[in-house]
Amino acid sequence: MGTIWGIVLAIIILALVYVFINYRRIKSMNEGTAEMVEMAGIIRSGADTFMKTEYRTIFIVVLIVAVIFSLFVEKTAGITLLLGALASSAACITGMKSATYANVRTSNKARESLSIGETVKVALCGGSISGLSVQAFGMLGLVLILMVWGIDHSASGSGFLLSLRCNPSTMRITTYSLGCSLVAMFNRVAGGNYTKAADISSDILAKLRHDLPEDDSRVPNVIADFIGDNVNDIAGNCSDLLESFVATTAAGILIASTLFASGELSASSYDAAMMYPVILAGGGLLGCLLGLLIIQLRKMGDNPSKELNSATYVSASLTLLFGLGSCFLLFRNVDLPSSFLLGWASPWASAVLGILSGVAIGIITEYYTSTDFKPTQILAGMATEGEAFVITKGDAIGSRSCLLPVLFIAISLFVSGKICGTYGIALASLGMLSFVGTTVSIDAFGPIADNAGGLAESCHLPHEVRIITDKLDAVGNTTAAIGKGFAIGSAAFATVSLIVAYVGSYSTGEPILNFASFVVVAGGILGGALVEYFSAILTDNTIDSAKKMADDGDKLLSIPGVLEGKVKPDYNVMIRTATEEALRKMLFPSILALVIPVVGGLLFGVEFIGGLLVGATIVAIPRAIFMGNSGGAFDNAKKFIEEERLPGHGKGSAAHKAAVTGDTVGDTRKDVVGVALDIFIKSMSTVANTLGGVIRNFTLIK
Repeated sequence: MGTIWGIVLAIIILALVYVFINYRRIKSMNEGTAEMVEMAGIIRSGADTFMKTEYRTIFIVVLIVAVIFSLFVEKTAGITLLLGALASSAACITGMKSATYANVRTSNKARESLSIGETVKVALCGGSISGLSVQAFGMLGLVLILMVWGIDHSASGSGFLLSLRCNPSTMRITTYSLGCSLVAMFNRVAGGNYTKAADISSDILAKLRHDLPEDDSRVPNVIADFIGDNVNDIAGNCSDLLESFVATTAAGILIASTLFASGELSASSYDAAMMYPVILAGGGLLGCLLGLLIIQLRKMGDNPSKELNSATYVSASLTLLFGLGSCFLLFRNVDLPSSFLLGWASPWASAVLGILSGVAIGIITEYYTSTDFKPTQILAGMATEGEAFVITKGDAIGSRSCLLPVLFIAISLFVSGKICGTYGIALASLGMLSFVGTTVSIDAFGPIADNAGGLAESCHLPHEVRIITDKLDAVGNTTAAIGKGFAIGSAAFATVSLIVAYVGSYSTGEPILNFASFVVVAGGILGGALVEYFSAILTDNTIDSAKKMADDGDKLLSIPGVLEGKVKPDYNVMIRTATEEALRKMLFPSILALVIPVVGGLLFGVEFIGGLLVGATIVAIPRAIFMGNSGGAFDNAKKFIEEERLPGHGKGSAAHKAAVTGDTVGDTRKDVVGVALDIFIKSMSTVANTLGGVIRNFTLIK
């Protein structure tokens, strides 16, 4: 087993070396004109300031939780929780730093080369740092835990002050995942508020109040918007998908341990089942590394979508190949349980279902959000009839887009469970995330391209440069929508696998959650309602912050000389306002997801929390898909008009103003609520798994 962990560790180190090389490569590129250097410096400094301020709060919360776990649950649990928080932080900070270097270099490459292919290479190079960091850092902590402590399903441990009869091996894995979850929740909530408050307020000032171009440097909120792209779409997304990746890998290990304890797995099959999730993840990381390397080495054409899709297909194909080989080596000579209907290939087949679902969700999301397809084109046409038609049609597109992704998820879960039991569900979840390095790399392309286009506008680069950056930005909007769809789909898989692991941890024999029980039903109803309440809090917080920033921005624009372009506004005022608003409003919704399972479980027991998790998941998944896809369609419908692809209706027209209103509605949906819902349900499931044993022994109302 030590040899296996050593091989996986070597792949992780190789990926991190590649990250370092790309980071140095990005930094060595020319930043462009003096104005570009100045603007990029402001963005980088603002993003750094926000992250430093946010992480002071995160550090305090994580440290308190870690101490509580070590004192009252299990001695080493605090260490592994801190390790999870550190892994997540390392990935999102690395990703954000690289993005703030890559944005201006992407603009400058477009300025120097006037080549779409060369410009895409720079943006993808920056994005690959984010993607590979997510998968490598997430795996690094987990492999270190397995190498140092191993897995002992029969072990017993206690805290420094109390003995709660928990399994230390299980607790180390779940607390590592919980540490990742804590960072992800804070990053998503705070980052979402920051970026969308800045974005919405910027649109209100530029397009509605003062009739100025988008990303005009005279608008003080513009720079805060640029910063927000990095702290939410890069840092927030990195920590979010890292948490999903870790949670699904951990769920596979935990379910294998539960099946061994119940007698379903023999000693030999247990070793194989425990190792396979980590090996599959390691093979996926190698596949992502090779896939991204191949794409970056070859000459790129003028079709960014084709090039980015190629990276996904190469990485997914290599992951499938590595997964098949490792499955054959691990399971061909062990005693397999009766639930493995396809013999040694059952785990791999389950993972394939997850991979195919991930690709399918990406394709479906692209169809409903891209300007190349009818839904968004029809939505743009509706803008000629006014705001009401835009919003109503956008809602219909979002609702319609929910069915197929959920259907694919449901089929994958059903079939994987049939061919490989509860273990298969965990592997289907992991399969979708096994090439997360490439998925995040392509997703990060979006905000880098968006920033590059904004810099081209604010730094007054030639029109032909803006044509290139606008094309990349439109593609980036689609990749971001695909990334959000992927994040939501992976959250659904991760949450289901965590629920299975949770139920199995307190059940004897076959895991059962009795939906005829009033306790389970009560938990389910409350879980669904909490999703709606959480969504409302985030929406209110974002709109309140956007209104304040728009009013503050108006005051700066009223200063003599600012609107004329003779005097630069004080960008730091808006950066400070956005930071203060985001951090002030992140604590309550973030802590909500962590406290509810604890309080509900201690009051009403394990079955109540099982129902709560199921109810929240059933409501959250289609709602998150609706939010992400309707928001993406709104955004690209506006861009469709701005590109003058709707005859007779360009920038400044009534149709354009109606589309801007739709985009403003969509901003909060896709970049605040939609992306936060997935981490909300994952965080609750992770907390439930971590404290399931404690809840089982300390229920007040039985």
